[in-house]
Amino acid sequence: MSSTPVEAPTEIASPTDEVDVIPDRPWIVLVWNDPINLMSYVTFVFQKLFGYSLEKATSLMLDVHEKGRAVVSNGPREKAEVDVLRLHEHGLWATMQQDD
Repeated sequence: MSSTPVEAPTEIASPTDEVDVIPDRPWIVLVWNDPINLMSYVTFVFQKLFGYSLEKATSLMLDVHEKGRAVVSNGPREKAEVDVLRLHEHGLWATMQQDD
């Protein structure tokens, strides 16, 4: 074996591939109108699950009733998934999508 020392390179190459980092867009949770649930029940569920005031919950329920849907929450994907699951457990028709 040779005992000749090996010199380490003095320059460190920078990465050549540029990576575009796209910030995560938030997810929104939509509740859709259905012919089954009473408006008072939908208002109650919004208050119970999201802690909305009666006024805010009523406004969202009216959007669902009159416009066919309302955005009831937003945030990271994991939170949106939990919110949709909880709404389904209460019998409401809910979906999620990435916010535009």
